[in-house]
Amino acid sequence: MTHSFAFEHWASTHQVRAEQVLARALPGEETLPERLHAAMRYAVLGGGKRVRALLCYAAAELAGTTADSADAGAAAVELIHAFSLVHDDMPCMDDDDLRRGKPSCHKQYDDATALLVGDALQSLAFTCLAETQVPQALKQVQLLAHATGSRGMCGGQSIDLQSTGKTLTRSALETMHQYKTGALIRAATLLGAYSADKTETSLVNLLDQYSRNMGLAFQVVDDILDATADTQTLGKTAGKDALQEKSTYVSLLGIEEANTLVQSLYQQSLQLLAGFGTEADALRGIARFICERQF
Repeated sequence: MTHSFAFEHWASTHQVRAEQVLARALPGEETLPERLHAAMRYAVLGGGKRVRALLCYAAAELAGTTADSADAGAAAVELIHAFSLVHDDMPCMDDDDLRRGKPSCHKQYDDATALLVGDALQSLAFTCLAETQVPQALKQVQLLAHATGSRGMCGGQSIDLQSTGKTLTRSALETMHQYKTGALIRAATLLGAYSADKTETSLVNLLDQYSRNMGLAFQVVDDILDATADTQTLGKTAGKDALQEKSTYVSLLGIEEANTLVQSLYQQSLQLLAGFGTEADALRGIARFICERQF
């Protein structure tokens, strides 16, 4: 990454942009049904790192298009992510009372409202993509649908639930997380690439590998933080993996080897971007943030 590139400023600017795009996309609290819409806004706005939106904007830059073109993809992937968190926190899933430093949606409202919030956010995500003027919008819809469904995020969550209390092999653990976490991170990146009028296959393949590395790194760091950070720092309940007897990269590899894996994935991602100039600086910065984050 060039010394002239200030990643923190770039990230802050695009986080604000994503928040504004999401605020416009979500129905107002005064719109019928008011309680549902208030709960949707509660679940989406005012929190989160917006890593998936940042990946979308950064990949769009590398593909040579504008942030305007990437807005719909950034909003859509954040809405899907928020939907997944709302459902994941519910008593029938991971049963967590805290998310992003505040009560989970089902605690702030109720279980039935939280269930409907997730359903409505998923629908709204695809509405955002369907209403854009991006020439490759159909590819974006197909990509996000696949990443969200049984062969992506939902499938990974199902495997996770079935695996609780069991010891997974490293291969099985990686497969689960490439579904549960990696699929949406991959989708976020490729949504940005497909925000351009046309996207070269070689660029799609490169970003595919970059995003797979980042999806795995994100999960390994999550496992490390769950084992080492406190609840206040994380904004969610710490130590739940061990409490629920889940297989993690920490339980499988130990802290030191898990950290080594993260650094290897980071270096691989930088190498993938080595042939690009400043247009890839944002992707380099995101890779560093993902691999070095403390929350």
